[in-house]
Amino acid sequence: MSQSPSDRKPRFPLKLDQVAVRPVAGRAPAPAVAAREVLRPQAPLHQAEQDRRRHTTPGGVGLDSVHVRRRMVERLLADGIGHAGVLEAFGMVPRHLFVDTALVNQAYEDTSLPIGLGQTISKPSVVAAMIQLLCARPGLVGPGADTPHPLGACLEIGTGCGYQAALLGQMARRVVSIERLHDLHLKARANLELVRPHLPRWPDVRLVFGDGMLGHGPSAPYDTIIAAAGGQALPEAWLDQLAPGGRLVAPTDDGRGGGQVLAIVDRLPDGSLRHSRAGAVLFVPLKSGTT
Repeated sequence: MSQSPSDRKPRFPLKLDQVAVRPVAGRAPAPAVAAREVLRPQAPLHQAEQDRRRHTTPGGVGLDSVHVRRRMVERLLADGIGHAGVLEAFGMVPRHLFVDTALVNQAYEDTSLPIGLGQTISKPSVVAAMIQLLCARPGLVGPGADTPHPLGACLEIGTGCGYQAALLGQMARRVVSIERLHDLHLKARANLELVRPHLPRWPDVRLVFGDGMLGHGPSAPYDTIIAAAGGQALPEAWLDQLAPGGRLVAPTDDGRGGGQVLAIVDRLPDGSLRHSRAGAVLFVPLKSGTT
C-alpha cells in the first residue's frame, strides 16, 4: 500500500537555515549564523546585472585609462594644437563615455562617429582646432590673455552627444548649449551626468532644447560662439549675440559650391565685425525648428 505524499516523512526534514554545524574536535565552534544571513547564490548575479546596466561601456578595453587620452593629446599636439588649455581639456574629458557602445573602441581615433538621428560626434582634431581659434578672440589680447577661462561666456549651437559641451566647460566661465533634436538633448543630459564623477571640477554647462539658429537671447551676449552645423550663411541672431571682443567660429558654405569652410567672425571693441576664414571642413547641415 503506497503512502500519500502528505504521509511521507521528508528525507531531509531541516531547512538550510536550521542546520547546526557540529564542532570538530580540537577546533573552536563556528559562530552561529542567523537565518537572515544565509548566502543565496543568485544575489551576486543580480548585483552583476545591476552593475552591467550602470556601466554601458564594455569592460577590459582600457578606455578609462588616462594613457589612452594622453596618446590622443599627443596626436593633437603633433597636428598643431598648441594651446595648453585645449590639450588639458582633451586629456581630461573621457570621450568614450559619449559614444555608442558598439563604437567605443574607436572613441579615441581621429574620426567622426554617428550618434543617432543623422548626427555625428566630430573628429577630435576638428573640435580642437575650432576651440583653439576661439581662444584667440580679440578680447583676450593683452594682460587678460592668460585667464583660466579663455572662452568666457560661451554659446554652443548643436549639443549633439554633449562631448564638446564638456570640453568647452573646462575652458569657459559658463556654457549655454542648444540642441534642436529632443532625443539628443536628453541623451546629452544623461551623458554629462555620467561623466560628472570623472571630472575634477564640474563645469557650468546649461543645456537648452530649442532652435539653435535663434541662438539664446536670455543669456546673451557671449564672448565665444561655436556651431556644430553649417548653412549657407551665418544667422543674424548669432552675430547680434556676440559681445564686443568676442569671436564666433562656425562652418558655412564656401560660396562656390565646393563645400564648407570655417567662418571666423570677430566683434571688435568698437562694435564692428571682422570676417575671416580657415580651412575646409565637413559638418551636418544647419536646420531651423525643433523636433
